[in-house]
Amino acid sequence: MQYADDYRIGDRFDLGTYRVEADEIVEFARRYDPQPYHLSQEAGANSFFGGLVASGWHTAAIWMGLYVRAILPNAKVEGSPGVDQLRWYAPVRPGDLVVGSVEIAAIVPSPFRNDLVTIKKKGALMRQNEDKPVMTLVLQSRFLRRPAIAVATTECV
Repeated sequence: MQYADDYRIGDRFDLGTYRVEADEIVEFARRYDPQPYHLSQEAGANSFFGGLVASGWHTAAIWMGLYVRAILPNAKVEGSPGVDQLRWYAPVRPGDLVVGSVEIAAIVPSPFRNDLVTIKKKGALMRQNEDKPVMTLVLQSRFLRRPAIAVATTECV
């Protein structure tokens, strides 16, 4: 189990990869962001983007899915107070293979609960084999600290 105490500022984690498909771009757009360049190749071709592109919100959801699957299954996390920053730098297109990453930027103990810590993380999504992000964000997550009994047991071993 991963507790707040297991993370250090500067720790970096690879979140894995995800291939974006045209049908999911359109489905997401129909439900949540029905702008023309997200809904069809033709409308996208007649836009600034020159083709079908994923919604930025879809791009953020892809990063979140990678993050949850890679980091949270064994983590003692208690939700999130929010995102401080979200930036989209380049469109994500059908067929793109994107790579997620996250770096621990700050660790802040809760002023209200001794067992809770807010961990600020810098996340990025990049196309595979490229060095510029298509999206970045700063996410805050609340993690539990290791229980006192677990700490005492670990120190005695």
